[in-house]
Amino acid sequence: MFCNKSSNAKKIKTVDSCFIDLSCIEESLMSLEKLDRASPDLWPEQTSNEVPGVHEFVAQNSPQTEPCFWAAMSQDDISHVHQLGNLSMTGLISEVKRLHDIAYQLGLEEAKEMTRGKYLNIFKHK
Repeated sequence: MFCNKSSNAKKIKTVDSCFIDLSCIEESLMSLEKLDRASPDLWPEQTSNEVPGVHEFVAQNSPQTEPCFWAAMSQDDISHVHQLGNLSMTGLISEVKRLHDIAYQLGLEEAKEMTRGKYLNIFKHK
């Protein structure tokens, strides 16, 4: 618990030199870049008329039809999507909470069945 003054002086000098070193490092890491400008165009040649035919080439080689996710859905699925779309924000939140509770209960049941399977030695390694 007792310290002499000379050891304290050395510690202070060490701490002061660390602060000086850190301030130098902070100054060297300072960025002077201005971020209040617009983002650059990724492909400026597509938006300018400098290269003729770019728009036509892009239109020919880009996919014309977007993948239709409705094709894999049944009429029941589509009607459920429309019902969810017609809900208010509070109704949608309550529906998400209800689904979360169901998923939690399912997880509890699964954990119980897995424990039962371990006790009955159903999961034997081959």
